[in-house]
Amino acid sequence: MCGIAGFQGSGSHEDARRMIARIAYRGPDLQDAVMIGDTGLAHARLSIIDLSHGADQPMFDEARELCIVFNGEIYNYKQLREGLLKTGQQHFRTDSDTEVLLHLYREHGAAMLPMLNGMFALAIHDTRDGSLFLARDRMGKKPLHYAEANGTFVFGSELKAVREHPAVRSALDPIALDQYLSFEYVPTPRSMVQGIRKLEPGHCMWVRNGRVEKDEAYWTIDLTEQPIAEDDAANRLDVLLRKATERRLMSDVPLGVFLSGGIDSSAVAYYAQQCSTQRIRTFSIGFEEASYDESAHARSVAERIGSDHHVETLRQRDSLDLIPDLYAKLDEPFADASLIPTHLLSRFARKHVTVALGGDGSDELLAGYPTFGADRFRAFFSALPAPAIGALRGLAELLPASDRNISFDFKVKQFLRGFGGPAHHVHTRWLGGFTPQEKALLLTPQVREQLQERTGLEPVDDLLSNSPWANGKLDEIIHVFLRTYLLDDILFKVDRASMYTSLEVRAPFMDVEVVEFINSLPNNLKRRGFNGKYLLKKVMRGKIPDAIIDRPKKGFGIPLSDWLRKELRPLCDELLASKRITEQGLFNAPYVDRIVREHMSGKANHRKLLWTLIVFQLWHKEHRADLA
Repeated sequence: MCGIAGFQGSGSHEDARRMIARIAYRGPDLQDAVMIGDTGLAHARLSIIDLSHGADQPMFDEARELCIVFNGEIYNYKQLREGLLKTGQQHFRTDSDTEVLLHLYREHGAAMLPMLNGMFALAIHDTRDGSLFLARDRMGKKPLHYAEANGTFVFGSELKAVREHPAVRSALDPIALDQYLSFEYVPTPRSMVQGIRKLEPGHCMWVRNGRVEKDEAYWTIDLTEQPIAEDDAANRLDVLLRKATERRLMSDVPLGVFLSGGIDSSAVAYYAQQCSTQRIRTFSIGFEEASYDESAHARSVAERIGSDHHVETLRQRDSLDLIPDLYAKLDEPFADASLIPTHLLSRFARKHVTVALGGDGSDELLAGYPTFGADRFRAFFSALPAPAIGALRGLAELLPASDRNISFDFKVKQFLRGFGGPAHHVHTRWLGGFTPQEKALLLTPQVREQLQERTGLEPVDDLLSNSPWANGKLDEIIHVFLRTYLLDDILFKVDRASMYTSLEVRAPFMDVEVVEFINSLPNNLKRRGFNGKYLLKKVMRGKIPDAIIDRPKKGFGIPLSDWLRKELRPLCDELLASKRITEQGLFNAPYVDRIVREHMSGKANHRKLLWTLIVFQLWHKEHRADLA
């Protein structure tokens, strides 16, 4: 796992070094940069495969015609290497996957991308034609930002690296702000800074003379169902998950597994232990607040599979003390508060290992979130007239606000918040922050004028326009989840939470063979009635405790609602003060005052709205000096 940065056009070797220094935590073992004509390439290395200096980057081929910077892992690189050796035309100086990519590109060009099984963001400069080639993995596990600025093309693993280049000018993007308030993150391809974009997953692009010549998809999600018997499907998934996990155990440094006590991480831990000749190390964290603590469930799985289990019980103070430093590192606002425990878990695991496996992707692929179950009621409630929905919302407000994790009142109120717009927006409204109606009260007239009647949910509209999966069925929901929530919430969260501690995290459920197989399954094998992840539960029965398989989905959360009234109250009062809000000119102070007052009095639980605003304010406070 590493960080990359670079440019083509104006710029110097010092610019490249300064860019990579901004994200040095992604690769603490070495940071280096080269200039090749008007192209600068920089790399920060976290050594995982082939620890020798021969595998350092930027890496040239023997003829010094190609140079690569690469972030990620190619899990099938040894097989690809063997295939190249058989041609008799390629010679290798290292045992790294990076050198394999160089030779593959020389042999196949962009046609190499479908051959790769892994997570990656890469850039290759080709002196033969002066081109710069960039690509991102199929599911977008590794980030890649870029900007075109006055004849100069700039790229980097994170926004802060791109912004470090002197050609890039920074200004707040009001459309991205609108989308952030809706989603609690900025959906691809936008970023919070005008002119800086994110390369879409499964895409590659060619740059010449500092300009993007072509941007195209080399892989797209295919949810076409293939008929298969249930038992055959279970056997196939069992084999694929075992192989995917085994691939991700390759490492020249210590490796472990995140174990939360849910079925996804438990499945990964089970297969990792089955594929290992030694006891694997598993890691979990516990919380003092009982409704948020899953450490006992994780321990039961560890005992069942025989792993070497490590637990750290966190005090409330651990999370609170982390907030200033963690959110100062974020170069884009991100309001999923599970970033905090994910970072704490990563920091704990990093004391023992350099690589960890996690269970990300299963909920989106196999319709595991509670919202998929709630969708069964969507048609009925969508058919109700607006006054009836309004009356139900009024009744729901009479429910006492609870601070417990995913409490009953929270689920009821959040469910009703989903209605009031197009049916394909319901899931995003269930998961997200401000509704379009709430944003009409929140945003100042000046900001609303710039948005020109936008709802903030246009990324969902764009995704489903001309999509074969825009069918109002489970396919549509899964497609939206894979390209929004998984991509820009879950994968962003895990990348930043782990990289800030220089830890690499691998996800067997994101293996291309696993993804394509699950996507081809009939929907009744993904979800049956209210039973999400149906096939995975069938596969894991007898392998891990039944209690883990049968327990309801529980998010990786923190008691944020209570903290906002108590320990985080000073932060809330500072960042959402009327004077600050008014001077900022983005939000209406009376509306912000109202939701703060309602939350603090216990009349309502506005934790999602308040945290979305607080995180934005933390980001804006950190970056306002260089925002035009």
